[in-house]
Amino acid sequence: MRALFVGLGSIGTRHLKNLTALCKEKNIPLEAYALRSSARELPAETAALLAGQFTELPQGEKWDLAFITNPTHLHALSLGQLAGRVDSFFIEKPIFEATGYDLEALGLDQGQKAYVAAPMRWCGAFLALKDQMARLRPYSARVICSSYLPDWRPNVDYRQVYSAHRDMGGGVTIDLIHEWDYLVDLFGAPLESYNFKGTYSELEIDSDDLSVYIARYPTLLVEVHLDYFGRSYRRSIELFCKDGTVTADFGAGTVTLEDGRVIDCAEPVNRRYEREMEYFVNYSLQGTGESINPPAQALQVLKLTLGEM
Repeated sequence: MRALFVGLGSIGTRHLKNLTALCKEKNIPLEAYALRSSARELPAETAALLAGQFTELPQGEKWDLAFITNPTHLHALSLGQLAGRVDSFFIEKPIFEATGYDLEALGLDQGQKAYVAAPMRWCGAFLALKDQMARLRPYSARVICSSYLPDWRPNVDYRQVYSAHRDMGGGVTIDLIHEWDYLVDLFGAPLESYNFKGTYSELEIDSDDLSVYIARYPTLLVEVHLDYFGRSYRRSIELFCKDGTVTADFGAGTVTLEDGRVIDCAEPVNRRYEREMEYFVNYSLQGTGESINPPAQALQVLKLTLGEM
């Protein structure tokens, strides 16, 4: 299996390590390559996992897998350059920084295998919540993701990363697209939604650091709060139902049921990415049709996130 990583920042490196471990476990021969924007030396442990590195895309090369893990505003360019040369794409979220891209022109039509990252769908607490959904009829849902951007990447100046810059596809509205992704997975798209966003804190960024939504479904209302400035990490969904509240706390790894019983789903954060990689490799090798999060769906979620639908 030949895999190309377009960008090897923190998330690209995580995927490279997980792919390497999975292929070793399943006895799948792997040659991994990296297309990089600079010649900066990689950490030795990362470089050791690669069969080669490029700063320009080799002509005529084809790949079984390609991981689009560079900054969001470069995704479309990378996909266009690789169109017709990759069997299966793994595209890091969000798919693009804006919604005006033509998927067919980028080679992402129905004949192209492609999956857009949705790691929250693979975490233990979310999987446990989904197991409960068939018996629940929530009247309303309240979602929050609150965290402190400078703590996201230890030893990295938060002001220099894409999250801090609107023109690089940053901003809490699309950076935390996970929340709308899993809401659409649970309930589908809302009938209508309203969004207020802006930059309100003292963080030295030009992207939005707060985004708040209210959305209407046929049988429930949903509130969503996203921010970059919460000093205590909070990531959860509360479902208000007839017999009480069901809460999935993704930080604690728990699901609390109406009667107070707690399902313990605590696990290392990387486990969700491992499950995601297992799915993607299986889909790439054996799957048919669209992935569980194809580009067209991811683009619709992006439109929803940006208030364009």
